[in-house]
Amino acid sequence: MRVIRLSEKGGLNRIRVTDEPEPSAPGPGEVRVRLYATSLNYHDYRVVLGDAPATAGRIPMADGAGVVDAVGEGVTDFASGDFVVSTFFPLWLDGAPTFSNFATVPGDGVDGYARDAVVRPATWFTRAPHGWTHAEAATLTTAGLTAWRALVDDGGVKAGDSVLVLGTGGVAMFGLQIAKAMGARVIVTSSSDEKLERVRRLGADETVNYKSVANWGDEVRRLTDGRGVDHVLEIGGPGTLAQSIQAARTGGHISLIGTLTGGSGQVPTAAMMIKQIRLQGLIVGNRVQQQDMVRAFDALPLRPIIDRTYPLEQLADAFRREESGAHIGKICVEF
Repeated sequence: MRVIRLSEKGGLNRIRVTDEPEPSAPGPGEVRVRLYATSLNYHDYRVVLGDAPATAGRIPMADGAGVVDAVGEGVTDFASGDFVVSTFFPLWLDGAPTFSNFATVPGDGVDGYARDAVVRPATWFTRAPHGWTHAEAATLTTAGLTAWRALVDDGGVKAGDSVLVLGTGGVAMFGLQIAKAMGARVIVTSSSDEKLERVRRLGADETVNYKSVANWGDEVRRLTDGRGVDHVLEIGGPGTLAQSIQAARTGGHISLIGTLTGGSGQVPTAAMMIKQIRLQGLIVGNRVQQQDMVRAFDALPLRPIIDRTYPLEQLADAFRREESGAHIGKICVEF
């Protein structure tokens, strides 16, 4: 079967597809999954570049979707032929967060899903939404669940709320779709007027070009009649957090999801305190939250926004597409 393993130094030019034996039959509590798709995330990009501490020989990619083709003794959740999607924290099944690192995350601390087949405990997967393609399902593991947890589990978004989404990547576009499905009003930021025109067609109520409007937090407040937004999907990190605090309403909720502008920086703590803002850091979510999300998506007329798909042999090209920043939504790889 085809497998991608990373070299010690990492780098897009070092991604190679190798041939390895098929996995054996699943043992008790395990399933064998024939994988057909993965999707790209910024964390995967850092791993393949060698910036994240994955070991040499690691199989990358946290997201995996495919079909169960064999089940081990004692498995009752799945049967052969079930369409499934992987979980980001395979050992975090339910409840409050218990992991503060990536030691158990596929594609980083353990081998991931850039391969044709895998044998893993059944609890490492959930069912995929009915009728979704494997590429569509693969977008849920990281980006979909991050947006879902931020808005639904942590934020309690409801009809009539206002949501600010930073950027047009995978988490951001899931945030736009989930918020609209819940009846919220959505404002999206980008540095590209072309992208902002496209996201308006995808349902955004208002857009702000943060290059044209330096103090975009004030502009967001203006668009909400001076009140500010109820929820912010903060993906930029320290370089954008101050403006997000300005954009949020008093008592608002900010989900700190990304660190695209750096790992540390100044935070206007006084402004955050005065406005009594709830700042919540998060990394994806647990298996039960993913199962809840899948059930919701089964009931909603929602499909992920996929920018482009590539074959497994062109994984490096897929990451170059991500690197360019030209995409809207998710970039996927189909096997």
